[in-house]
Formats: sequence, structure tokens, C-alpha cells
Amino acid sequence: MTAPPNSALAYSPDAAPGAAPAHLAVRQLRLSDFRNYRQLRLDCDLAPVVLVGANGAGKTNLLEALSFLVPGRGLRRARLDEVCRRSRGDDADAPSWAVAATLDTPNGRVAIGTGLEPGRSEGHLLRRVVRIDGRAAASQTALGLHVAAVWLTPQLDRLFLDGASDRRRFLDRLVTALHPEHAGNVAAYENALRQRSRLLVEGNRDPHWFTALEDTMARHGVALAANRADTVQRLDAAARLGVGPFPRASLAMAGEIDGWIDAMAALDAEDRLRTALAANRLRDAEAGTTSVGPHRSDLAVRHLDLDLPAAEGSTGQQKAVLVSIALAHARLVALSRGRPPLLLLDEIAAHLDSERRETLFEEVVALGAQSWMTGTDAELFKPLAGRAQLLRVADGSIAAT
Repeated sequence: MTAPPNSALAYSPDAAPGAAPAHLAVRQLRLSDFRNYRQLRLDCDLAPVVLVGANGAGKTNLLEALSFLVPGRGLRRARLDEVCRRSRGDDADAPSWAVAATLDTPNGRVAIGTGLEPGRSEGHLLRRVVRIDGRAAASQTALGLHVAAVWLTPQLDRLFLDGASDRRRFLDRLVTALHPEHAGNVAAYENALRQRSRLLVEGNRDPHWFTALEDTMARHGVALAANRADTVQRLDAAARLGVGPFPRASLAMAGEIDGWIDAMAALDAEDRLRTALAANRLRDAEAGTTSVGPHRSDLAVRHLDLDLPAAEGSTGQQKAVLVSIALAHARLVALSRGRPPLLLLDEIAAHLDSERRETLFEEVVALGAQSWMTGTDAELFKPLAGRAQLLRVADGSIAAT
């Protein structure tokens, strides 16, 4: 994309190389035509950021913008055209938006831009672009080399009750923070999975197509399953410690391929998955689904203090387990990558009691994490007075309080 001078995708001179700090922090955020923000420039320091305002003011939209600084579809999993500001008055067939940030990282200052430009091919296909220090990146995977981010939203409160696919997506975000190449493996596997499913539905029996797709699924599928296994093993050890009043938790992968990863070498697991996929073509065509692979795995979580599956706890207990896992993961990333991830915590304070709320704030400050927290009541964030940037959000504008 050729970015005009006032575009959020334009290279920022603020991103010139500098001394490498031992943290990850957004120092400047710029939005263009993103949700309810026509244009926004927000300058930040290293401290946690608290966004307060009425429902619908745009607090979560800011967190969503930040979530596009890592690979994936953002915290709402929206289509690319859905995040475009609706009242721009531009051609409806050519939506566009941009998110850019200047970040401090342990490797120096980095400028990241990502956004949507109309595709040049017939049908005006939409294409998301990524720029690192003003240069085009080959794919979103490049984002994970510079930024790690994890978010908790009210929608995740049902994580342990909803389907396994939601838990896999949550886990894959945690994995990508430790293994930046993981997002690329997930994308390649899911693309091959969709293509194989389409061939099965169409009744295509060309063995060459299937062999090529199943080879891709085997290579990337085992790689992503191995990264999941490594992350879950390390996160399990961290989560078993608990954090103050937050419960201890255990985590484990549950799935056929996860058993293979534990029992055999990666190349042997690849061969076994290729063989299983080839043998199951007819069965999968009749069932309308691919019956084996890491897309069938689940994340099993237990509340250790109550000695029961997380899904059997109360709503408050499940929320506490989720926060405990997120904090354990932040500590793990800090140890592994030299800085904690960005923490995007939407409406986090209102659903925790005062003890857990204060413990969360203390842990975030102790980690040195730049967390972005939202809420409607500024009083809930009083324990962070003098240690956080408190911003008032109203109708697509932001002001310090």
C-alpha cells in the first residue's frame, strides 16, 4: 500500500532505532477509519493504561486495534471490512482502515503498521497489509517476531463451557507469544484443511491433490501440535503456583495427535498423520469432516484448589482461573522473551472482588507489563493511582483525566 502522509500506515520517524529497553510498550498508537475512530494519535509512556468511559464510547475498539499488532483476526475475530469506520462516506466497495504503533522492544524501537486496502484483482478482494519500519512484510507472521499480546474479554468468561475450538484459539494466542512461527503453522494447516474438505465435498478423487494437501497438513499440523505441547507443559508448571488469591490451575492437551507428540519423534508423528488422513478420505467425505488432526484437540483445565474441572466451577471461579492462567503466561513470556506481552484486559475490574482486583494490579506493575484495561467506573482503578495512565474515552476521542 502506498500510504499518504497522514495515513496511520505511513512510516513514523519516531520509530528510529534507539537503545534497547527491557520491556515491550506502545509509545504511540495511530488509527485511521477504525471502528468509531476517524483519526487518532495517542502518545503513551511505559505505565499501564486505563481507559474509562460509557459503554459504546470506543474503549474495546482501542483494545481491538492493539490486538491487530499480532497475527490473527483480532480480539473480536471480525472480518476485515467489519472494522472499517462506517460513516466515512467513501465508496462502500473500497473500505480501508489502518492501525499503526511505535513500540519500544528489547531489540530497539520498531514501527508497525497494518491495515486494509482494496484488492487489485477482479471482485475487489480485500487484503490486509503489514509494514515493519516502513517496509512491506510477506505475511502477518512477521508481527509475532516483534509483538506478543494476550487479551481477556467478557466473551472469554465462557471459555471453559464453550466448544473446543474457542479453547484452541485462546491457546494458540498463548503459544504464538512464545513461538512466533506458530501463527504461520496454524494458518498453513487450516488453509490445507479447508482445501481438503472442499475436495471431499466436490467428490474429487485425484490422489495427487490429496497427497499434496495432506503432506502440508502433516508437516504444519505436527509443528503446531508440538508448539502447543511445549507451551502447555511450561504453562502448567507456572499456573500450578497460583498468584495470591487467584487459584492454582493445571493444563493439559487432550487429543489423539497430542498423544502421538508425547510418544514419538516429530517425523514419525508426521508419517502417522499422513497415513491416517489418506486412509480416512472416504470416511471423512461421508462424515463431512476431517476426523484426525490438531483441529480435533482440546485444552483441559482444572481448578486445583477445588480439585475439579474448570468448567464445573462457578462463574466467578472460572473467571479467576482464567486470570490466573493469563498472569502465569505473562510471567512465562517475560522469562522466555525478556519482556512480558501486552495485556489487553477488557472490563476486567468490574468482575473481580477488591482483593483479586488489587492483586491483579500489583502483579501487572511488578511484571513491568504495559497492560491496557477498560472499565466504566474509574473508582475501581484507584489502587493504580500514580502508577497508570488514566484516559477518558468518549465518542471516538480520548483525553487524560
